[in-house]
Amino acid sequence: MDDQQRLRVLVTGAGSGLGAALADAWQRRGARVLATDRDPSGLAGREYADTLDITDAADWVRIRERVAQEWGGLDVLVNNAGVPGGGRIDVAEVDEWRWIFEINLFGMVTGLRELVPLFKSQRSGQIVNVASLAGLVHPAGMGSYNAVKSAVVALTETLGHELAGFGVEASVVCPSYFRTNLMDRMQGADTGLAEVMRGLVTGAPLGADDIAEAVLDGLERGEQLIVPDPAARDAVRLKREDRAGYDAVMRRQAAKLGGL
Repeated sequence: MDDQQRLRVLVTGAGSGLGAALADAWQRRGARVLATDRDPSGLAGREYADTLDITDAADWVRIRERVAQEWGGLDVLVNNAGVPGGGRIDVAEVDEWRWIFEINLFGMVTGLRELVPLFKSQRSGQIVNVASLAGLVHPAGMGSYNAVKSAVVALTETLGHELAGFGVEASVVCPSYFRTNLMDRMQGADTGLAEVMRGLVTGAPLGADDIAEAVLDGLERGEQLIVPDPAARDAVRLKREDRAGYDAVMRRQAAKLGGL
C-alpha cells in the first residue's frame, strides 16, 4: 500500500498493555502508527515512536508538529494512556483523586486541545478515547475510577456533537477487566481493594489483543460507544434492563469489601 493511502494513527500509552495491542492491531491493518509513551522502553522496534507525557502541554505541541510535518496531518487519535485507581471513600486519600483525574482526564483534555484544531482544519478525523466499563457501571470501592471514566464517556459524547460539523467523529471504548499490566501502576491507601482488582485482571478470560481487535471492529462499524467484551456487555444490559437486579449484584459485591 502506498504511504499516502495508509491511515495515520497516533496511540498514547503504547509502550505496553492495551496501547501496544492497539498499535499492533492498526499496523496489521496497514496503518502508519505513531506509538507514544511516557516510558520509551516499550517502544523499541516501532516504525514510528516518540516519548509523550500526556500531562505536558509542550509534549503535545511537539507531537502535533511532528505529525503535521512528517505525515501532513492525522486520521486517528487514540487517547489510551492512563492509570488505575480506586478505593473506598473513607480510605482513599483526596490526593489520589487528584492524581487519577490529572492523568486520566486532564491529560486527555490537554492532548485534545492541541489536536482538535488540526482535525478541524482537515475537516476530518477520528478520536478514540479509552474509558472503561467503570464509566457505565459503578461498583463499590471504585469511586475515583468510576468518576473519571464516566467523565471520559461524557467528554467523548460531547466531542461527537461538537465536532460533527467538521467531519470529525468520536468514539469511547468501555471494556471490562482484561489481562494487562495496568495494575503495575496501581497505588493508593486502599491496598485491600487493589488486591481484589489485581485478581480480577489476572483471572480475566480475555487479553489486550482480544480487546484491541474488538475495538477496531467496532470502529469499522461506526460505533460511538464500543463495549468490546461479553462481560462488559452483560453488565451494561443488566443495568439497563433490570435495575433492581443490578443494584442487588452491586450491593452484594459492596458487602464483601467490609472484610478487607
